[in-house]
Amino acid sequence: MLTKEHIAQKFRTLQDDICRQLQEADGGGKFTEDNWLRAEGGGGRSRVIEGATIEKGGVMFSAVHGPLPEVTAKAMNLPPTTFFATGVSIVLHPHSPMAPIIHMNVRYFETGSGRWWFGGGIDLTPHYVVPEDAIFFHQQLKNTCDRFHPDFYPKFKETADDYFYIRHRQETRGVGGIFFDYLDENSAGMSQEQLFAFTYAVGQTFAPTYVPLLENARNRRWGEAEKKWQMLRRGRYVEFNLVWDRGTKFGLETNGRVESILMSMPPIASWGYNLQPKPGSPEAETQAWLRKGVDWV
Repeated sequence: MLTKEHIAQKFRTLQDDICRQLQEADGGGKFTEDNWLRAEGGGGRSRVIEGATIEKGGVMFSAVHGPLPEVTAKAMNLPPTTFFATGVSIVLHPHSPMAPIIHMNVRYFETGSGRWWFGGGIDLTPHYVVPEDAIFFHQQLKNTCDRFHPDFYPKFKETADDYFYIRHRQETRGVGGIFFDYLDENSAGMSQEQLFAFTYAVGQTFAPTYVPLLENARNRRWGEAEKKWQMLRRGRYVEFNLVWDRGTKFGLETNGRVESILMSMPPIASWGYNLQPKPGSPEAETQAWLRKGVDWV
């Protein structure tokens, strides 16, 4: 059985690798690093970039432990216990409205009673949906999933559609991706080593998938109208993270570092009153893609 220290160290290495690739792709910005400690136990390493291509982005590592708060234990159907949690979490907001927002999280959770599981996933939130980009994105995720189990991609793609759904808007956050949680030897029929290999492979898929999407967007022209739409779509992103996202709630309930937890917020966003895209416009076309069940591959 893998030790939690080994898993945490591998996640630190993953953070290093992703930051290096993103910094090269940005072409101007550099990550700044904050190391922090959590009073109840553990801490983390937060890295943030404000660059030439990425307006605001964070690649966060944490490894925290201590008593599991009662409200969190009830939400997870667990008795009173201690916990250990480690992982890498990423959100990137690009300058260009023609480049997509992206989120990734890979994590490991262990209770004091010895129960453990993995979770994570990657999802894409374009301001303007480009079908070719969405197809490439989903094919990359499918390729990784298929290396481990033929059922992983269709199962985790459906879970992502259901999870990254803004219920009060009745629209998906973007074009989805994959999402998995509570993945252990009982739910997946695979060993801890195999499931960690899968989870780590998802993390390694991130940069080689997102960097080409940034490159694709470089020559797409945009102006004031596209920037205004980007601000509205960022507002939707904020709504999901503050209302529905379980990771945000878990971090705040366990007294995590607020700056790291809310790193996912864009630097600027807007909310207009009852704004509707003009029929037949690129904005309306994007709005039409924001639904569950689209078969991208």
